[in-house]
Amino acid sequence: MTQDGPDIRRLFRPRSVAVIGASHNESKIGHKILSNIVSGGYEGRIYPVNPKGGEILGIEVARSMDEVEADIDLVCTCVPAKFAYDAVMGAGERGAAFNLVITSGFSEVGNIEDEKRIADCAREHGMRLLGPNIFGMFSAASSIDATFGPGGIRHGGVAIITQSGALGLAMIGKTAVESVGISAIVSVGNKVDVDEADLVTYLMEDDITDVIFMYIEGVRNGDRLVEVLKTATRKKPVIVIKSGRSKRGAVAAASHTGSLAGSDAVFDAVMRQCGVLRAESVKEAFNLCKLLPEISIPKGENTVIITNGGGIGVLATDACEKFDVKLYDDLETLREVFDPATPDFGSTKNPIDLTGGATSKDYTCALDAALAHDDIAAVIALYCETAVFDADNLAEMIKDNTEKYRRAGKPIVFSVFGGRVAEQGQATLTKEGVPVFGDVYETVSCLGGVYSYRRYLSNWTDTIHEEDIDVPAIEAVIREARADGRRFLLAQEGRDVMRATGIPLPETRVSRTLDEAVAIAEEIGYPIVMKIVSRDILHKSDVGGVALDLENRDEIIDAYQAIMRNCRASVPDARIQGIQVSEMAPAGVELIVGARRDAAFGPIIMFGMGGIYVEVLKDISFRAVPLNRAEALEMMKEIRAYPLLLGVRGEERKDIESVLDAIIRLSTVIRRCEGISDIEINPLMAYEQGQGAKAVDVRILLSDVAGGEADA
Repeated sequence: MTQDGPDIRRLFRPRSVAVIGASHNESKIGHKILSNIVSGGYEGRIYPVNPKGGEILGIEVARSMDEVEADIDLVCTCVPAKFAYDAVMGAGERGAAFNLVITSGFSEVGNIEDEKRIADCAREHGMRLLGPNIFGMFSAASSIDATFGPGGIRHGGVAIITQSGALGLAMIGKTAVESVGISAIVSVGNKVDVDEADLVTYLMEDDITDVIFMYIEGVRNGDRLVEVLKTATRKKPVIVIKSGRSKRGAVAAASHTGSLAGSDAVFDAVMRQCGVLRAESVKEAFNLCKLLPEISIPKGENTVIITNGGGIGVLATDACEKFDVKLYDDLETLREVFDPATPDFGSTKNPIDLTGGATSKDYTCALDAALAHDDIAAVIALYCETAVFDADNLAEMIKDNTEKYRRAGKPIVFSVFGGRVAEQGQATLTKEGVPVFGDVYETVSCLGGVYSYRRYLSNWTDTIHEEDIDVPAIEAVIREARADGRRFLLAQEGRDVMRATGIPLPETRVSRTLDEAVAIAEEIGYPIVMKIVSRDILHKSDVGGVALDLENRDEIIDAYQAIMRNCRASVPDARIQGIQVSEMAPAGVELIVGARRDAAFGPIIMFGMGGIYVEVLKDISFRAVPLNRAEALEMMKEIRAYPLLLGVRGEERKDIESVLDAIIRLSTVIRRCEGISDIEINPLMAYEQGQGAKAVDVRILLSDVAGGEADA
């Protein structure tokens, strides 16, 4: 089902709610959901539905949806799977806008057919369906707790979207312990209709929500999710945890939810492209959820560490390098700023060491100095428990300085480490909603997230770059291949696509005879490359169908005969159209540029080190398409071997602009030519500045049908 349909605000702010399967038995889910709705303070109309009728929690029970008002905003379906279709049908016939199908027993256990039936039924009635296999949802906007969780959810500014029901229910309890207030928590389950993109579309405009946190196992309709996230992250922070990172984890996620986890490398790159902060754990996600609404975005990159312990300062320094937090290193300025607050045996180098004898007043003096200096953009304050510190003032000192920095619009993060005093201080501050951490790496990772978000906002642009390509010419090549019954293009067809795309190629022609091969080689000029041309041989080098660096007529003759002999021996039934004769591209840096239709995110682009070792080295990066040249350059910089393009050991800088041009042109092809599922240049030979880049070898696969999706 598409995102069209009733206004999503009716899900989060329903005026009326029906619970189909509301139970008289207090141990049943249908009773717990109704109880949470009633006790949670919801003021709209409530309709329990149960064939037995009667009364539950003082509310008269309707025997069927026929007894419930028409055009109801929200339905909770809590019946066994075998009755779910009839329940969804009944809700649809009454014109319900949204249906939370709590019921499990569908695609997560292999029951795809029944899941499709209820989805189709909802679609036919214009009703949006959330689930199935969910624990429900909570919305502070209407004080509705339509979950079978523990109840008593604390209201606040964090919205949670979770694909895991059990984990989501546990998060409700965890938010209470962590003093995290919730604006909404929504379980999406099997996502037959309403998905993360729908929910984020509402939450990014919701005045109650300050930050959005998503737990995702698999992505569907990823191209739409990307579009929504790019808009959402400019309005408020979005944090994500993605399970299924490992191969084993990906299999577990697929079997648990019925949706594929996809490539983690692609997911990670696309989330960064959208400005989403990826957390490694639920704890890190909650830390970010607590910090981000309370902290200002830094105005610059210079960070100062202030500590009473040298060792913990060094740990923080290591963490800053790991999480890309840049430390201020102007020694003269640091001495001038912090000398009044630092004892003679301390250090004004960054980290600023106030020594173990520091008191709360010493901390405040140093923090005031950092707050007053415009070149210092953020502060990391570390406290190690000591016998001489006035411990009774610890919590108050942290609280007061946090408030001063908040008012001034300068970020500060605190970490306290020690025994009873430190633990009590942290617990007190957590209850009061002050973000303070017990571990240095937790502290710095959160500030690193803030800086990552700052850089995204600073560099954001809505510019999209495409290049002029000859789409009709490309589509004509695709039609001919399809007419021939092929799902891939032959070498010459691939070259035709490259010409239509505007990416330079080595000079090439196809010979049908040995004499013709010799004549072409003499005309192009040595050295020469020769490759078999056959619709039945896709991987030419595997069967001895390639010869490189041929220097003269005799080598051309020998290579021609060897290629024909090898291919006929390896693939006896192969239809051979000829042998391709090409100029031997001069040596350069071998790169790979590829694009494909990803099962989760739609069109994506890949860049990395190319050649025969690409599968071994895997020095590659990804982005979602469309993109701009700045994003393409960032993608290039992510690979470990990027310095090779800048020139090393006296080598000249390579023609990076030409490589960027190839990336943008290939991204244009995969976006505009739906008949292509995969297109890969390997290698793209990059030469010195001003000498361009050439596509030496091209592989193109076609979609199942014209304009259709590619095979996974």
